[in-house]
Amino acid sequence: MAEPTSRAQFLNGVISVVVVVALLILIWKIAIIVFQPASFLVPAPEAVWEALVTKQHYLFSNAMITFLEMVLGLFAGAVSGILVALVLAQSRFLDRFLTPVVVTSQTLPVFAIAPLLVIWFGLGMGSKVVMASLIIFFPIVSAFYDGLKSTPQTWLDLARTWRASRLQTLLHFRVPAALPSLGSGLKIAATIAPIGAVVGEWAGASGGLGFVMLQANARIETDVVFAAILMLAVSAVFLRFCVSFAVDRLVFWSGKSI
Repeated sequence: MAEPTSRAQFLNGVISVVVVVALLILIWKIAIIVFQPASFLVPAPEAVWEALVTKQHYLFSNAMITFLEMVLGLFAGAVSGILVALVLAQSRFLDRFLTPVVVTSQTLPVFAIAPLLVIWFGLGMGSKVVMASLIIFFPIVSAFYDGLKSTPQTWLDLARTWRASRLQTLLHFRVPAALPSLGSGLKIAATIAPIGAVVGEWAGASGGLGFVMLQANARIETDVVFAAILMLAVSAVFLRFCVSFAVDRLVFWSGKSI
């Protein structure tokens, strides 16, 4: 019964997305008809569609660059965030001194450090992956760390009854209990991954959707800018869907979903 239920939920989700997108396009078209803004300010939906069709290869190739940056940034941010959360949860000394550093690192505006990352890692993909991983890092650390520190007391009592070592308690009790929280953090991270990639591309790049937006904006090709934004939204939704699909099946005992 689980598979039909999952299929029905998926179909309901697809239908909901289609309905919402259709309503947004309708509102957009009505606003164009009523307010009649200049095409270089707000293009009509059909102009954006024409840009998508006529520049599909250009947009798709750059969308693939941004999507790869998002995936690599998500992987790097997730791995580093998981490792840091494990260290903080196991060491009170490091928890006391490193947690404020981790929190403070998130107060730095990404636009301020993006140019530095481009200088340090170049105009290629490296600086964008680092930027994406920095943005992704904190939600992963925060969610997984909270999960590790919120292990049910009955689980810890069971570990002591079995005389489990500290490492065994971590691997067999704390980590499984924290996986639902980690899954929530991964879903959030997948949602914000495009921010790091695009901000990095705005600071300096030779490809990607952020690069396309800058070039189109300089030529006042607003329809291309909107088309790139649409491609970015589709990429972000697809990445979020893939992460949610994997998490919901790997952490099947959790009733949580974001």
